[in-house]
Amino acid sequence: MPPALLRDSTIRGNWAIFSRFLGKPEEKENLVSKKKKKKKNQDTAQDDSEPRDRNLRNDLLQDEEDGGGRKRQWRCPNTCTCCSGSMRYVISVMASLGFVISFGMRCNLGVSIIKMLENTTKAEEADVNGTSSLVFISVPEFDWQPETVGVVSSAFLWGYLCTQVPGGYLAARYPANRVFGVALFTTCILNLFLPVCARVGWGALAAVRVFQGLAEGMTYPAAHGIWSNWAPPLERTRLSTITFAGTYFGAVTGMPLSGLLADLLGWESPFYFYGAIGLLWSCGWYVLSSPSPARHISISRQEQLYIEESIGNKGENKIMEGGVPWRAMLTSMPVYAIIVANFCRSWTFYLLLTSQPIYMQQSYVNYDTTRIGYLSAIPHFLMGLVVVLGGQLADTLRSRGWSTTVVRKLFNCGGFLSEGIFLLIAAACNGGPGVVAILTVAITVAGLAISGYSVNHLDVAPRYASILMGLSNCIGTVGGMLSPLTVGWLTAAYGYRGWDYVFLIAGLVHINGVIFYFFFGSGEKQPWADPEPEEETDVVIYTRDPEDEDEDEVEFLWDYEPYEFLRLTRRDNFVQLPPTDAYLYGGVDHRDFEY
Repeated sequence: MPPALLRDSTIRGNWAIFSRFLGKPEEKENLVSKKKKKKKNQDTAQDDSEPRDRNLRNDLLQDEEDGGGRKRQWRCPNTCTCCSGSMRYVISVMASLGFVISFGMRCNLGVSIIKMLENTTKAEEADVNGTSSLVFISVPEFDWQPETVGVVSSAFLWGYLCTQVPGGYLAARYPANRVFGVALFTTCILNLFLPVCARVGWGALAAVRVFQGLAEGMTYPAAHGIWSNWAPPLERTRLSTITFAGTYFGAVTGMPLSGLLADLLGWESPFYFYGAIGLLWSCGWYVLSSPSPARHISISRQEQLYIEESIGNKGENKIMEGGVPWRAMLTSMPVYAIIVANFCRSWTFYLLLTSQPIYMQQSYVNYDTTRIGYLSAIPHFLMGLVVVLGGQLADTLRSRGWSTTVVRKLFNCGGFLSEGIFLLIAAACNGGPGVVAILTVAITVAGLAISGYSVNHLDVAPRYASILMGLSNCIGTVGGMLSPLTVGWLTAAYGYRGWDYVFLIAGLVHINGVIFYFFFGSGEKQPWADPEPEEETDVVIYTRDPEDEDEDEVEFLWDYEPYEFLRLTRRDNFVQLPPTDAYLYGGVDHRDFEY
């Protein structure tokens, strides 16, 4: 460009823009990236010690005047020290309580069915020697065969299977906290109708259980959708494990409490109790939860900024218009590692959740339902503690420099391998009360795996974590459906001896899961996990004042004295006044920029 024309400031500014977007390739390569360093004023050195973060919003900045009368803007700290009582932990505990109720309802049928199948004294009118008289006979209220019990127990999982992926998509598309709340609310309503359906017939009971599964199938994916917007990277494991620990504490409280209620008030009472408690929880969840920190009505400003800046987004982490990268997702080996791990864990978890009370009853024939419920709860209580402690330990290791991949493999493979070995030992013991102690240890150490595969979705693809959870939990549910049916077939064919084969199969399933996850698992964010970056088109022409001590860092992409072409990380860093006619009001030299 001729030097004479460069004397006109308007032409110089337009030439910079034109060269940036329409220039030749060799001209674009000459763009120099520099950073204008911050300069500290000695008179305000004490104030300058405040933490800075250039990405904070202007409405959250505090204005203060320095000694020269000029307004200086101080930013809130970008760290959060309010972990105790913070809203993200309140939401984590509330979600955990939701899972306590959810999995407590799953235990209702497993414990109550023992009472339902027990012999009860019944008076019937009979003809004895030509005389009509009452005869007292002992018959079960529900005369169901083991195969029928297996079908009823697995009916829940048929519905649970169908809504895993749709639930994950809904949680990514719409507010995940609402999806979570509506799913549990619906499950509680249906739980109140189960006793009536059981008396109608096992088919009606199985049908309602399917609808319960359809509703509850969205809870796990929705929980991951919540943490994709609420969990800072170094707190993902801690917050997720607190939430998912509710599944195990739900079994802890569900089994003995269901047994106690069934003994005192009848087998119907556990269904009514958990249904009512769940409705009360739904009201609390509606008040305390929100889709993201930005939309929470009572979160502190400091915590909101900390979460938003840690995650890197200030809105809800929703699916972009480009949709879900299904092809890349379904060809990713780290995704398959999560799926296989979920299948292995679900096989044993649902096996013990639905069939452990029956095994306890056959091992301890003189124990009543209440005592069996307490015995069944001990392993899950210990596992819940290990889940929470494992989450704390995993985040501690990551904060000390351990790679996410190493931490996930260490916890997942360690938990699976330990559980698999103890299950194989249980299979070799040929039954008996001693197997219960072995199973307790096996279930306890399995809690370490939750800090591995169960949080891994947030590592490999935070934006699509709810969809990944739905996908992996869908395949995992298949294992949960097959294991109760396997128990029914093996115990019907081999009697009590069939439990040895049940534990043998479960142990081998876990060993295979260890091998697959060790080779293909990953804790790194996958290339397909982010949408395609949009081209930056915002343009600002800024007049450089050599004596200006600007406190903000800006990235300069064009260096042409005395003007610079730059890219801003925030659109509101510089606010340009409405354009005016250059002929009447002057060129770019006469425009003001407000900061």
